Amino acid sequence: MSSAANMQPLQRLLSIMQQLRDPEHGCPWDLKQDFHSIVPHTIEEAYEVADAIAKGDPAAIQDELGDLLFQVVFYAQLGREQGWFGFADIASGVADKLVRRHPHVFAGMEAGDEKALKTQWETIKRTEREQKAAGNGAPASVFADVPSNLPGLLQALKLQKRCASVGFDWDNLDDVMAKVREELDEVKEELQPAEAPVDAAKVEEEIGDLLFAVVNLSRHAKVNPETALRKANQKFTRRFQYIERQVDAAHGRLQDYSLDQLEALWQQAKQS
Repeated sequence: MSSAANMQPLQRLLSIMQQLRDPEHGCPWDLKQDFHSIVPHTIEEAYEVADAIAKGDPAAIQDELGDLLFQVVFYAQLGREQGWFGFADIASGVADKLVRRHPHVFAGMEAGDEKALKTQWETIKRTEREQKAAGNGAPASVFADVPSNLPGLLQALKLQKRCASVGFDWDNLDDVMAKVREELDEVKEELQPAEAPVDAAKVEEEIGDLLFAVVNLSRHAKVNPETALRKANQKFTRRFQYIERQVDAAHGRLQDYSLDQLEALWQQAKQS
């Protein structure tokens, strides 16, 4: 194999990946991997890209994007070894898809407004799903190709978007908010039963319905629920770390503070 150092960046990366998987001279760890074993690493790398973007660090974004690209290159090498596909097939496939889904850019169609573009996008994707289903001899479902292992919030969002694309959706925000209040009341009813003991399974079910309704509210408010929750987590972390710093400065221990004292520090954190 020719020296990878003299190649173009992408070809060099592909060559390095091929060397890592060389049966005789490759890396033992890389040789042990398969499609299933590297999935957790792919998910982790995607989250690290999101974290770098959230922190606004250009160098970290570049680095993490490189790690994510390596995951695609790894899958491409595995696919090439199986005789299924290579990196060029992956790149060609996504290029064809982008052209097909943007006729207003590549086929001279009128772009229209944002709503028209969204409708066009969903129509094209629905046609693709129907064609794929026809090729498999199965009826097309609006939920076709929705990953079953998506994080719960994102999966709920995707399911709701698919239903909305065929007209199954609330007409206005007031109805959505009313549904959230209804689900919250049902959680309360299960947590405070009149006679029977609390049924944990029913509580779980109702909380699930409440979360699903809140995701729907986020969608109608044009807010990504995963992003919103992630930012809320970061805000909570910042505020609680303020409490930790104050307690540490007083040479105290969190567990020795009363809830009222901690709440007072929490309010300080909100104001700082």
